[in-house]
Amino acid sequence: MDWRPLSAFADNELCTSERAATLVWLTTDPEAAARVDDYRAQKAALTALFREPRDEARCIVVCRLAPWWRRAGLAASCMAMGVALGSSFAWMPAKFAADPPVFAERADLAFAVYAPEQHHPVEVAALQRDQLVSWLSRRLDRRLSVASLREYGYSLIGGRLLPGESGPAAQFMYQNTSGARLTMYVEAVPKDAAAFRLFRDGDRSTFYWGSQGTGCALTGQLSEAQLRPMAIDACSTLGQSFKRR
Repeated sequence: MDWRPLSAFADNELCTSERAATLVWLTTDPEAAARVDDYRAQKAALTALFREPRDEARCIVVCRLAPWWRRAGLAASCMAMGVALGSSFAWMPAKFAADPPVFAERADLAFAVYAPEQHHPVEVAALQRDQLVSWLSRRLDRRLSVASLREYGYSLIGGRLLPGESGPAAQFMYQNTSGARLTMYVEAVPKDAAAFRLFRDGDRSTFYWGSQGTGCALTGQLSEAQLRPMAIDACSTLGQSFKRR
């Protein structure tokens, strides 16, 4: 089996026709899809170790001034995460015995409340993206940027401020051409909250993770296989996002 197209797909090196053919392959071959996850996880870990971020529009980014030893520790954690994610093609089970953290449950609940809303799904629309990001950054006391999920067919429609467990939280909402929605939830969490896990409630799936006191959760009415690559992309960028405010 020639796996090279999967590596090229993970690195965005395929032309349009080749990418379309590979997407069809991934939807019908779980082993191929798992390999792509493996390649992306390894690439993310290496990127976190050796490259400073240049594109702040790739994901929800938490930007705080941190000493070199803390950034090095975070990079090492990202490498460990990449190895763990790539160590098995099965990756992780769809459900966990441990209870999810409160911020993951709040993210799921916020999706359930606002994603079905047709008239006022967001407080600030994507047309005012800069104002939205600036406002939420001030309220959460950390610089944020907006995830780009266009690769997966989702565009930002806006965001809102929400109450978190111990302070403000932010929700960014995305929608595809068929009207399906995703949300990215951001909230302050304990600094030791660094797990990358899946939480499911009914037909809703939430991948959540934490880094340097910030918890993020991506929620949608999608399967684990559909939501997983989006969450991996977002989580990997989080590991390289620390810079001066």
